[in-house]
Amino acid sequence: MSVAATKVRHVADPATYRPAPGSVPEAPGVYRFRDENGRVIYVGKAKSLRSRLNSYFQDYAGLHPRTQTMVHTAASVEWTLVGTEVEALQLEYSWIKEYDPRFNVKYRDDKSYPYLAVTLGDEFPRVQVMRGAKRKGVRYFGPYSHAWAIRETVDLLLRVFPVRTCSAGVFKRAGQIGRPCLLGYIDKCSAPCVGRVSAEEHRLLAEDFCAFMAGDTNRFIKRQERLMREAASSQEYERAARLRDDVRALQRALEKQSVVLGDKTDCDVIAFAQDQLEAAVQVFYVRGGRIRGQRGWVVDKVEEVTTGDLVEDFISQVYGGESGSGVPREVLVPEQPPDLAAVTEWLTERRGGRVDLRVPRRGDKKALMETVARNAKQSLALHKTRRAADLTTRSRALREIQEALGLAEAPLRIECYDVSNLQGTHVVASMVVFEDGLARKSEYRRFGIKAVDGQDDVRSIHEVITRRFRRYLEESEATGELDTLGDREESELTPGEAGGPGTPIDPETGRPRKFAYPPNLVVVDGGPPQVAVAQRALDELGIDDVAVCGLAKRLEEVWLPGDDDPVILPRTSEGLYLLQRVRDEAHRFAITYHRAKRSKGMTASRLDEIPGLGPARRKALLKHFGSVKKLAAAGPEEIATVSGIGPRLAETIASTLAGAPEREPAGDAAQRGMGNGT
Repeated sequence: MSVAATKVRHVADPATYRPAPGSVPEAPGVYRFRDENGRVIYVGKAKSLRSRLNSYFQDYAGLHPRTQTMVHTAASVEWTLVGTEVEALQLEYSWIKEYDPRFNVKYRDDKSYPYLAVTLGDEFPRVQVMRGAKRKGVRYFGPYSHAWAIRETVDLLLRVFPVRTCSAGVFKRAGQIGRPCLLGYIDKCSAPCVGRVSAEEHRLLAEDFCAFMAGDTNRFIKRQERLMREAASSQEYERAARLRDDVRALQRALEKQSVVLGDKTDCDVIAFAQDQLEAAVQVFYVRGGRIRGQRGWVVDKVEEVTTGDLVEDFISQVYGGESGSGVPREVLVPEQPPDLAAVTEWLTERRGGRVDLRVPRRGDKKALMETVARNAKQSLALHKTRRAADLTTRSRALREIQEALGLAEAPLRIECYDVSNLQGTHVVASMVVFEDGLARKSEYRRFGIKAVDGQDDVRSIHEVITRRFRRYLEESEATGELDTLGDREESELTPGEAGGPGTPIDPETGRPRKFAYPPNLVVVDGGPPQVAVAQRALDELGIDDVAVCGLAKRLEEVWLPGDDDPVILPRTSEGLYLLQRVRDEAHRFAITYHRAKRSKGMTASRLDEIPGLGPARRKALLKHFGSVKKLAAAGPEEIATVSGIGPRLAETIASTLAGAPEREPAGDAAQRGMGNGT
């Protein structure tokens, strides 16, 4: 199924629907942006509606790119006044749930989690495994990672709390024939279907089951132990043995749940892991000091949000449908939400009792938060791995890119280029390669850009593209790949070229040549200027079979050479997701190289000034002392203990470093030792 890509021709002018000056009240409220069809596309709340709404229309350039898209997509804005910030939070949640606006952050389960459920709303409550949306009249415990974990726990607890577990059909049939099922015969069900216990007695069993699962464990263990001692003193040894086994079953059920905090601690521990595109959240549910379950969500970050913003959105969406026991006494988060007081009061109202929302700073709770954060990080990595490893998804992404860019075939090899610098110094560039939608890290390349006056990203892109494809042409000529050299007979090939013209193997090293493979698509990080200069570099080399596009961070627009308007891929497009991954990987690779060159340049700049100190001696000194700072603090005698450093040179090193202020190297010094492309 293809995803449509459209060219943007006309966008709404925010000035056409901007509220008249003074018409927006300075009061708390909730506002809605609607598009030209009347659909709600964004819902927000504010302490002061006037200040918040004016921010959308005053400084357009200062808005987040995604917010710029929203105000251009919208055709009208409306608002509703409320009395307090808590009411604003409640109304915002209700409207987000009702309208499902496309520009609001939305969390989705990273998988389907099973719950242990007790249907207290039924005349004869049933214990069962449930998934999906929660229902009224059902008490839930969990969620659990696996359904088998629930069944093991239930099997142990049915010895003490023989609650019904059968379906409605089985229960009805057993009552009709007057004979219970197997569980009734082995005393793992109280068999209310045939009248062994009354509805009231069975409900008490179900309520005791829920109390034990909710953390009131000691009461039941002590009760069974007391009954066991009474049976033994009455010489009812068989009953005492059964009660002993019941106690062990309860203890084994508890052993399956880790003890992490005090016995009276009820809290949810929330942690996030995020990158520029997505965020993963994990929640550990602690009841009675034990981890009763965990659950995870992922969210596409369609706007630049802080961790505090994510916390507020998450709490609003997840606890919005909860009440009473569904909201714990304490919620531990990695960062406080912007409106801490309002969110806390809102949670307190939903629970019907005090709720503490705070960031753990030390002790066991902080250690547990770190554990949850590690789980969130692993969850995000697993989510990305699954998405990238899905052959169907990758194929769809490549097909969407092909259709959106009008390519003759799917871009099986994509190369992306990014430039990194600091105020024109330490300019470096990166080239990352994705083949069949997967990163090919062995093909990544790094470039040191020659520092010249007026060097900018556009000129750097031109230099890098020229160097990369000039090398490709040179290596293609060396293997006889280009038509201009004519086709060669197989007998003319060297052993390293066996297999046909164009084999990208270096006959001297036996390794693949660095730039032997041409890409189907070149992606540059940037907009029209970067795309135009990349295309010009290819044209100057006479290369006309490689497509070029740019991905601009501002609005995630895809630009093609010579086009006045960008190609817009839907936010849910797998093709856009792949282009974003390629762009962000190029940015990461460039930033890493840039930092390494800066660090190396700063270190080398001070040692390079010392006469008689060559590369080998510099390396020996840094290996011995670990850093230039520690070397500068050492005396001549200690420096002289390094192999290859004599007393006179040691004196020179000590005096030079003692009198040389630590400084960042000049641009030319930073370029020393940088190759053309490695």
